[in-house]
Amino acid sequence: MDLFDDSPLPLANADLRLHAQWLDAATADSWLSELLKQTPWQQPHVHLYGRKLPVPRLVAWYGDAEASYRYSGLTHQPLPWTPLLAHIRAQVAAAVGQSLNGALLNYYRDGQDSMGWHSDDEAELGANPLIASLNLGGTRRFDLRRKGQNRIEHSLPLQHGSLLVMRGPTQHHWQHQVAKTRRPCAPRLNLTFRLIKPSP
Repeated sequence: MDLFDDSPLPLANADLRLHAQWLDAATADSWLSELLKQTPWQQPHVHLYGRKLPVPRLVAWYGDAEASYRYSGLTHQPLPWTPLLAHIRAQVAAAVGQSLNGALLNYYRDGQDSMGWHSDDEAELGANPLIASLNLGGTRRFDLRRKGQNRIEHSLPLQHGSLLVMRGPTQHHWQHQVAKTRRPCAPRLNLTFRLIKPSP
């Protein structure tokens, strides 16, 4: 599997590549089914504008022992890799040419589950982090906008079995989201692999 047989997405100050058919359908179906059954999903709460609100999706954080991860005011201690997730991590790491020690799993149960605007720019990810996003299940729209802007500049569908890789300066200049939708959509599982760098 050659991740980079697809052209880079045409965004300035960014390095994004989408391999729309990284997995064959049978493997994607199998991984989706097994991960949905195996994962101990949680729905943490975050504080926004003085209110305590549930995260609008289910999540789980897996990783090496040292790969605790803090975002949205929450610190996640890693669950140990399952045999399946260890296998998937090895496949993704080989495709992107970099070691990966953590994976955030996001389960979007329907169109009302979402991910708000953000950049993956936490300090423990380093200066120019690589984020490898594996998508299983229903197709959802992935939006991008420049930091400091409100206009969506680019959108792309993330389909069953696709792998989106963001690296280089992308997180410095761009934000992304998965917005709510009223369109009927199948449940979606997204696995974002990354390299957590322990604090000195």
